[in-house]
Amino acid sequence: MTSAADQTSATPPTALTSASAPDTKPSRTKPQPSAPAQTQPRSQPQPPGTRRPGGRTARTRAAVRDAVLSGLSDHGYPGLTIEYVAEHSGVHKTTLYRRWGGLEGLVADALDLAGEDTWTPPDTGSLEGDLRALAREVVDAFGDRAEAAAPTAFVAAAFQSPRAADALRAFYAERFTRCEAVVARAVARGEAAADTDAGALVRAVSAPLMLRLFITREPIDTALADQSAAAVLAATRAGAFARR
Repeated sequence: MTSAADQTSATPPTALTSASAPDTKPSRTKPQPSAPAQTQPRSQPQPPGTRRPGGRTARTRAAVRDAVLSGLSDHGYPGLTIEYVAEHSGVHKTTLYRRWGGLEGLVADALDLAGEDTWTPPDTGSLEGDLRALAREVVDAFGDRAEAAAPTAFVAAAFQSPRAADALRAFYAERFTRCEAVVARAVARGEAAADTDAGALVRAVSAPLMLRLFITREPIDTALADQSAAAVLAATRAGAFARR
């Protein structure tokens, strides 16, 4: 499944154009006494991490996100500092503390941004092919040490920060929800029973790979990904993922 780092490396949102300016052409008719100017209500500031379609806030948030990813890749969560994020994002420390509250908020918001992507699970035409493709995505994301630095740091942060743990859990929960389409298609093709627990099935695909990555610290490769996919396929056919 696509990792947090893959998703958060997307291009920052493009700033939307501002609203059209009012017509300032002089009137050809006799000038009339102007009405008293009316004070426009000020827009209220939005809380940290609030989605906006563009503008300075979106660009700032993307710059901070990129700095957080860079810091996690270079130094890991224990070595990430507000000073590093400020220097690499161009956002003052005071703003970082005011909007994100500290490192926990910065890491959590970076994961929130990761969930705002358009990633979809593979659709190869068969359950076997989809499961194999999903497992291989894990290998692609974590198999290379340089590419895996940021997502690995996110997982490490989740063991040290409750806010990071909540954000990581939400990120993967949303990913697994998207992957349930794989099971729905399999049911429609007659490859899985209608009572198959989609959430349990898609989690089982990456479980052996994550065990090696973060518990036993063993390497993973394509052969292991294919083995995991084959095991889940066999379990599905045997009814192991039927809802109880």
